[in-house]
Amino acid sequence: MNPSDFISAVAPAARASAAKTKIPASFTVAQGALESGWGTSQLALQGFNLFGVKADPSWHGDTMKLPTAEYVNGQRVTVVATWRKYGSWLEAIDDRAAFLLNNPRYKPAFAYTSGPTFACAIAAAGYATDPKYGQKIVSIIKAHNLSTLDV
Repeated sequence: MNPSDFISAVAPAARASAAKTKIPASFTVAQGALESGWGTSQLALQGFNLFGVKADPSWHGDTMKLPTAEYVNGQRVTVVATWRKYGSWLEAIDDRAAFLLNNPRYKPAFAYTSGPTFACAIAAAGYATDPKYGQKIVSIIKAHNLSTLDV
């Protein structure tokens, strides 16, 4: 999927979720693009899993098994993991929104209404181990003019 097709496919669900959760749609689309390779990852293609969410014991929905790289005793190995499988982009986006809303460490991010500031706040709260995570999301928002989704 190219960026334009990805944005067209995911933006309506991101905007619907934003109306309920106050998570900027621009952030959601950019984060989904970053995490799923613009919707080309096996997780996205097979189960609408935009954000690489594994299925832990608390998950009672559909699942899929796909290989992933993990580190065991400092060595990179390929293992088969169980991932959450969604029925739509909106289900995936709503599940990620619930995670952010229900985790107190992300509460400060909800003071921000723009995608770039929200992205930086989520990153500052430790969402990812990549020190440039927030910058990468901001870069996608700017490069694809995604802030227009937040009006």
